[in-house]
Amino acid sequence: MRIAVGSDHRGQSIRLKIVELLRRLGQEVLDVGTDSAEPVDYPDFAALVARKVSSGEVERGILICGTGLGMCIAANKFPGVRAAPCHDDLTAEMSRRHNDLNVLCLSADMLGERLIDRMIEIWLNTPFEGGRHARRVEKITGFEREASSSPPN
Repeated sequence: MRIAVGSDHRGQSIRLKIVELLRRLGQEVLDVGTDSAEPVDYPDFAALVARKVSSGEVERGILICGTGLGMCIAANKFPGVRAAPCHDDLTAEMSRRHNDLNVLCLSADMLGERLIDRMIEIWLNTPFEGGRHARRVEKITGFEREASSSPPN
């Protein structure tokens, strides 16, 4: 699977470890940075990853910032992106099983490395259940199409 990974300055050190983990797990990784602890604006890195997911250049993305929340908000502005912050094994599993999550948002400040590693493995290995959940995801896609075709008020 091809996965884009990005972070702001607060997630930089965790991002490097995630990139290593993904490569060990046999994933193809596109690391978009940031490559420094100098402050940067998280929306810029969320956009880099979300554009790649939206265009189909990669199948999934992982974003890391202080809380995971800002990255999630920015990433969800791109068509076809379904991003959410996950904080434990269950949210990582259900985000895939029921929501077909394609961008995992993580907190660098509130999650430990072992938990992050476990969540990523669960997220990578959990299939989308489809069925009634596919109908619901398709409704979300319909909202995106509707919003993009509607003139602004």
